[in-house]
Amino acid sequence: MTQELHVRKTVPAYEGTLRSHMIMIPHCISECSGIRVFGRRIKSLAFTTDVAIIRNINADAIIAVYPFTPQPAIHRAVMQAADMPVFTGVGGGVTRGMRVVNLANDAEHEGAFGVVVNAPTSNEVVHMLKQVLDIPVVVTVVSDKTDVAARIEAGADILNVSGAQKTPSIVRKIREQFPEVPIIATGGPTDETILETIRAGANAITYTPPSNGELFAQSMARYRRELDGEGLPEHRF
Repeated sequence: MTQELHVRKTVPAYEGTLRSHMIMIPHCISECSGIRVFGRRIKSLAFTTDVAIIRNINADAIIAVYPFTPQPAIHRAVMQAADMPVFTGVGGGVTRGMRVVNLANDAEHEGAFGVVVNAPTSNEVVHMLKQVLDIPVVVTVVSDKTDVAARIEAGADILNVSGAQKTPSIVRKIREQFPEVPIIATGGPTDETILETIRAGANAITYTPPSNGELFAQSMARYRRELDGEGLPEHRF
């Protein structure tokens, strides 16, 4: 009778002093399968363009989508700051047509791991992107009314589901119809909402970190407590 040997894996960790307060992605995101892109397995994507946040977060990748007209200067700055893959927004809402294609082409040349287009992007533009790019085209889905089959036929490599509270149900519907399609989805604010999205079928989770202002407010409150109660904190070098 063969005895199976179960070895418990331990993961050694080093944090240091100056980086010990960096932003940590919720551990429950490790439950998802991940999506392998160019050999790198991506489970967590931080939704931010803040370079200070990007330099101090342990996400597997950055999803740099912002509510302004996409500009090469912005995605270049993000990619220069990041030491992890960047998926950058190239429009599809206000910005349309060949401008989306040109922005995507520039992003690929700058080193983007993928480009993200907004929900209003036409299938024609998705098809055009696939003709010129050798990086994934990520198409955003915000409603369960979306014709996902048409998106995939046009060339969408990955679906990015962002449906607020409806996200898990949208993911579940897509997964039932398309068992193999890669899905990134917003996870929500708690471990419970993240796990619900993963169990619905998401392969990777987008996490929105606290803002620079929120984090700095916490630091200032801590400094005030130290100064009011214990005098000046010791300098650390």
